[in-house]
Amino acid sequence: MPAGVESTTLQQRLRRLRRPAWLGTLRRLTPLSANWGFDRGTPVDRYYIETFLSERGADIRGRVLEVKDSTYTNRFGTAVTRRDVLDISTSNPAATIVADLSSADHVPSDSFDCILLTQTLQFIFDTPAALAHTWRMLRPGGVLLATVPAVSRIAPRYGLTTDYWRFTPASCTALFGDAFGADYVRVRALGNVLTSIAFLTGMACDELSPHELDTCDEYFPLILTIRAAKP
Repeated sequence: MPAGVESTTLQQRLRRLRRPAWLGTLRRLTPLSANWGFDRGTPVDRYYIETFLSERGADIRGRVLEVKDSTYTNRFGTAVTRRDVLDISTSNPAATIVADLSSADHVPSDSFDCILLTQTLQFIFDTPAALAHTWRMLRPGGVLLATVPAVSRIAPRYGLTTDYWRFTPASCTALFGDAFGADYVRVRALGNVLTSIAFLTGMACDELSPHELDTCDEYFPLILTIRAAKP
């Protein structure tokens, strides 16, 4: 083969290696969706959050506290007798309790049978204080159901100044264990490298297969779920 032909073929092969076909529409500098994937279907992290809450429906009972609104209490609760909504903002008409969870001294102790904290703790700088108040606010035998991000973009609607943390199984085990006692905490890592990439780029869970969604890799979690009980 002439040298010129061999050189051209090598250059073509190198170009193909630099632009692998599997990247497809992901080879871009902006996400496929600017709205977490809501405009394409159900965001990938919601698949894990809602599966977790569905599995723990028996815990969502009695007097339940949720942040921002009572959507998940209404959807997954069983035998709920009272719904409360916590928000730091006084402008939320759904809020029955206005408080910063990290300094919620005015919220009475032993008040709730269940507290739902989904994708909330990353916005609270003093996470140990927030968990201490959560433990205090639960009645004996009450349960905290929480989810936190291991992988996520910064939330645009809150700007760049209030999105503080991403979590790992080790940090959640330590943080929740300190507040509730290690024997009363269960942490699970959900997701894998594919679902993490899909979520970051704004794909919806509808665009992935059940096998892809349900395969979990402890070294590539997308979110962490935590069940913590007050003895």
